[in-house]
Amino acid sequence: MKWRTTASIALCGLLSLGLASPVQAGPKGPSPEQTSPKKPSDKPIKPVDLDIMFIGAHPDDEAGQLGMLGYWNEYHGMQAGVITTTRGEGGGNATGLEEGPELGILREAEERRAVGWAGVENVYNLDALDFWYTASAPLTEEVWGYQETLSRIVRVLRTTKPEVILTMNPSATQGNHGNHQKAAMLAVEAFYAAADPKAFPEQIKQEGLKPWRVSRIFQAGGSGTTGTNGPACETTFTPAEASNVIFGTWQGYESARHDGNRWNTVQTWARREYASQGWGNSSFPTTNPASIGCNRLTLIDTRTPYPDPNVGAGLGALQGANLRAPGGLPLGTEVHVRPQNWEALAGQPMRVDTVLYAEKAIPGANVSLQVPAGWKVTGNGNVGTLTPRKEVVKSFTVTPPAQLEVGTRFRINATLTSKKDGSGTSSGLVQATAPVRGTLEPLEEIADFREWTVRNKTQQLDALIESLLNIPSGGTRSVKVNLTNHSNRTQSGNVKLNLPAGFSVAEQQLPYSGLQAGAKGSVTFTVTNTDASLPTANRAPDNGAYQVRIETSFDGGSATEPGAFNLVPVTTIARASTAPSVDGTVSPGEYTGEVIDISTRWEGTAAPASDISGTAQLTYTDDALYAVFNITDDVLGTVLPPEDCKRPRRNDNIEFGIDPRGNSANTSTVFNVALFPATNDPANGNPPCFARERDNHQGGPETAPGLEVASVVTNSPYTGYRIEVKVPFSVLPDTIDPNRMGMNILVNDSDTQDLSGQTRVGWSTWSGVRADPWRWGVATLPGLTARPSAPKAPIMPDTAAQSVDSPQTILQSASDGVAPGGYAALPGNTVKIKKVTRTNSKVSVELHVKHSGTARVFVWDGQRVVAQTTANLSKDRTLVLPLNGAIPAGSSLLVSYERGGATTGLAQQLR
Repeated sequence: MKWRTTASIALCGLLSLGLASPVQAGPKGPSPEQTSPKKPSDKPIKPVDLDIMFIGAHPDDEAGQLGMLGYWNEYHGMQAGVITTTRGEGGGNATGLEEGPELGILREAEERRAVGWAGVENVYNLDALDFWYTASAPLTEEVWGYQETLSRIVRVLRTTKPEVILTMNPSATQGNHGNHQKAAMLAVEAFYAAADPKAFPEQIKQEGLKPWRVSRIFQAGGSGTTGTNGPACETTFTPAEASNVIFGTWQGYESARHDGNRWNTVQTWARREYASQGWGNSSFPTTNPASIGCNRLTLIDTRTPYPDPNVGAGLGALQGANLRAPGGLPLGTEVHVRPQNWEALAGQPMRVDTVLYAEKAIPGANVSLQVPAGWKVTGNGNVGTLTPRKEVVKSFTVTPPAQLEVGTRFRINATLTSKKDGSGTSSGLVQATAPVRGTLEPLEEIADFREWTVRNKTQQLDALIESLLNIPSGGTRSVKVNLTNHSNRTQSGNVKLNLPAGFSVAEQQLPYSGLQAGAKGSVTFTVTNTDASLPTANRAPDNGAYQVRIETSFDGGSATEPGAFNLVPVTTIARASTAPSVDGTVSPGEYTGEVIDISTRWEGTAAPASDISGTAQLTYTDDALYAVFNITDDVLGTVLPPEDCKRPRRNDNIEFGIDPRGNSANTSTVFNVALFPATNDPANGNPPCFARERDNHQGGPETAPGLEVASVVTNSPYTGYRIEVKVPFSVLPDTIDPNRMGMNILVNDSDTQDLSGQTRVGWSTWSGVRADPWRWGVATLPGLTARPSAPKAPIMPDTAAQSVDSPQTILQSASDGVAPGGYAALPGNTVKIKKVTRTNSKVSVELHVKHSGTARVFVWDGQRVVAQTTANLSKDRTLVLPLNGAIPAGSSLLVSYERGGATTGLAQQLR
């Protein structure tokens, strides 16, 4: 959508019909206005034309951007939409017992209320399954379906035509949700695919859509330092990585729409709408303007020129895309800088393409490159007249100097000038690379991400990812160093590992030879942790990362790359002479092994040992593992009813994880059980309960037959609890390797009654460790017979709410012309509401259908479904919806229709 000179800031309340009133607390302000749904038209609805699209994985992923989006909407007329890949059915619920599709519909309502505070009216749910928290983008892709999800994102972009995409962090950084990673990766791919007529050509040939050139894409957030808070935060920011382009929008702008409250406060009202996620009591931020900071956006890629990131006024991210910059080129003018290679070698020429495009003719156009000091550039940038809607590629040869610091990133700028239409600058990135690069072999998930960045030419997104490997305390492992020859000739040399104190390597250095230009190779070292007294997990300095330097020589020199070892704790589990009695008490001789400290904080608020700490002991028999956990705690959080025994981050409990073979890349191949010390079930003595979470077969007791749990909860006064558990080997997803079983114990602590946790402690502890079994501790079971691996296929949750079943989505589709679920839109004459009649006992709707399909019909009062029916139709038909009472005033009749993978939505107000 091109920028409108006349901005309309009135809120459309069409969507709010399906939503309860926004949460009110703290500073007072108005809620989003409400209006009636628009009457259906006999003419096809022209799809909404948007300026900005946020692409995330779950309802609430956009929460941190709502103050900025609201400011842009209110004062600059920017109309934003949100693509939410899932409805968050796999999340917790702090407000009720809804789960699965029912929770998904509830969370959709929360999201619509929340974004309404920012003037956002269009939310597009793609119906992908939210299974559970994972750090794995590959697993997410497998569950969501790569091509299907990408095609729907591209379709929504081609339909709604935003200039700017905002998304999440696509990188496989520690603790980054795999769903967030994959949603952002899909957003990046969609940025390119939406403009490519060869991508999803059926959308163009069969659906009548056209390629759409999104101007730029940002990642939410930005690392660096701010000179000061207050409005100057927009103009005084220094990125941590000098080559990053990061824009800021001050969160302290006042909102006339919200009675003069500042947008950081309005954003908190919005955040409180996500009540099911425990955000209903979110604290309000400062109202002191001098203390209010900026919302940051980091540029991933841009087709259009952009201003100095410190331009101020909160608009830099939009200038050149939605707003014409002062003295800038006309909107729709592109300068896309595409270096031939990411790797820049000292003294080696490389080609840099500038892809030029304009919506209107640009006479006297000329493009030039600006390169770092000491670099050279040649090429002819004279364009003449840049013809409308026709790409022109101008290529340049850029030569770096003879000396480059390996790993340094350099930005190459391209400036397009014209006779009378202004000028604009854009840029591309390259990184100084050695002729031969030696790096630690990446973990499977990181390797997958790095391959993706190469395919999409977005290697700069690899910036935040450390090369990490785990080593058991006192243990030995093989360490592979991958070699890549980036030069244009065959290379030979040596590789050396420089290790920190307490580690040794069997091979002083290893040679490689005959590595041809462009080829890859590897060498493998044997590394031992020789000092078993070194602290493990995040108990070690530098968040548990023991730094490693990989020194690789080549023809004419050498270069060094960083890496790190994570030292994981180990324990030996003794065989029981007699199986313990699972009764919540410890009799003499039942547990004779090591007492494991499980008190290290890995997430949440710091707390003393009296607040939350614990120990564990384990033993085993031929058929089961036994454990007892002693927890010191000062306040018992919410005690759940038995039917809500799940989602452990909400109250006090223990998570016990077992990776039978010690080689899982993600938790779909592990066993992880949440053990709750008590339930709110006085009729049965408030017994403990358990549920499998985020593992090979998530679910209740039916997923773990034979598992036993007992507990003792102290009282008068409450000082903590003890849980004892028996885990039969038969419920594990594979046979146990007695020499390297992966294991972790995490304790969730809540001191409140609002289903929110405050502190999390455990044994093998890092940020995000609950989803990273490769960083769990290692347990050995001497005397247990080793058996061949016999893995069980993961059983994943398989039900997600569908847009054709969501009255909120149908209502929106009837107004904005975008088909529910991001599916192909059915032709406008496929189904029509011909006649609606109502009595005190029923509503009858006569549907005219041109093609067979499935109709879902709802009577919707704005908050709940009053009546509904579903029917497969092949001809005109009258459907009857019985009523159990009077229809509330302002209710609507909503119809979704689905046929052959295409959908549509209709709405009519009942009178």
